[in-house]
Amino acid sequence: MTTALPYWRLSGFYFFYFALLGATAPFFALYFDHLGFSAARIGELVAIPMLMRCVAPNLWGWLGDATGRRLAIVRLGALCTLASFALIFVSQSYAWLALVMALHAFFWHAVLPQFEVITLAHLRDQAARYSRLRLWGSIGFIVTVVGLGQLFERVSLDAYPWALILIMGGIVLGSLWVPNAQPAHREETAGHGGFLAQLRRPGVLAFYVCVALMQLSHGPYYTFISIHLEALGYERGLIGQLWALGVVAEILLFLVIPQLLVRCSLRQVLLASFLLAALRWLLLGNLADHLGVLLFAQVLHAATFGSFHVAAIHFVQRSFGARQQGQGQALYASLSGVGGALGALYSGYCWTALGPAWTFGLASLAALAAACVTAIRLKEEGP
Repeated sequence: MTTALPYWRLSGFYFFYFALLGATAPFFALYFDHLGFSAARIGELVAIPMLMRCVAPNLWGWLGDATGRRLAIVRLGALCTLASFALIFVSQSYAWLALVMALHAFFWHAVLPQFEVITLAHLRDQAARYSRLRLWGSIGFIVTVVGLGQLFERVSLDAYPWALILIMGGIVLGSLWVPNAQPAHREETAGHGGFLAQLRRPGVLAFYVCVALMQLSHGPYYTFISIHLEALGYERGLIGQLWALGVVAEILLFLVIPQLLVRCSLRQVLLASFLLAALRWLLLGNLADHLGVLLFAQVLHAATFGSFHVAAIHFVQRSFGARQQGQGQALYASLSGVGGALGALYSGYCWTALGPAWTFGLASLAALAAACVTAIRLKEEGP
C-alpha cells in the first residue's frame, strides 16, 4: 500500500527553514555593520556558522544513520537553534556574538541534511518531485527577504533579532508537523560497501571538491552583496527585492528542472551551473552599478544555487546506499560549510584591501576551477 505524500507538511518545513536563510544571508552583515563592526570582523562573524557546518552535519549525520531517528534530530535541532540564538539578547559584544553564532549554527546545521533524507524517503521513486517541494523554501526566502527589506526601511535594525526568533519558532512548529519516513534500501543502485568505500567511487570525491569550490565562490555574495549595493546607492527595500528576484528565478528553475534532468545528465547541469556562477561574480564585482546588469546577474541565481543544488542532491542520492544517505547529505552540507566559511573569511580580509572587483574576481576563479574539475573528473551518466 502506497502512503500519500505529505506535501504540505514537507513544503511547510522548507518554507520556514529557508525563510530563516532569507533573514540571515542578506541582513546579518547589515546588522553587524549597524553594530559598528569592521569588514574583517563582519567576515569572521558570518564565517562562524559556515565553519560549524564543517563539523555539525557529519556528527548529526552519523547519529541519524546509526539510530535511524532522523526526525527526532530535526526536532531537537530546531528547538535548540531557537533557544541558543535567544542568547543574543544578553550582549552584543564581538566575543558573545561569536559564541551565539557558533552555538545556534551547531544545531541549525543538524536539521537540513536529516530532513533531506526524510523528504527523499517520502518521495521514494518520485525523486523528480523534490524540486516541487523545495520551491516552497524559496518562497519562504522571498517572503522574508522582501518583508524585512521593507521593514528595515521603516524601523531600526535593532529589531532584527526578534524577527529571527519568530522565524525560528516557525521552524520548531514545522518540525512537529512532519511525519517520519525511512529511506528504502538501494544497494544495487548505490554500490556495495560502507560509506568510505562509496565515497571512493569514481567522481564522488571530485564532486565534493566542486561543492566546496562553489560555496567558496559565494563568499563575497552572501557576506557583502547587501553592503556593496547599499554603497552603490541602492535602497534597502530594493536590495531586498533584488535578493528576491534571484530566488524567483530559482523557483522557476525548480518548476522546469525535472524536465531538464530528463534531457541532461547531472554532470552537464553541474558544469553549466559553475560556468554561469563564474560569469555572475564578474558582473556583480564590476558592473553592479548598472541596474540592467544587476538584474541579469540576480536571475543567474537560478543556476548558481537552483540547478546546482538540485543536481547535487540527486548526485548524493545516487552515490550512496540507504544506510549512508545521512552521511552523504551531511558531507555535502559540511563541505558547503568549509567553502562558505573560507569564502566569507577571504572576502572579509580582501574587501577593504582589494575592493569589490578583485574580491568577486577571485570568486569567479573558484567557480571556474569547479567547472574544470567537473569536466575532467566527473564521469558522464545518463539523464
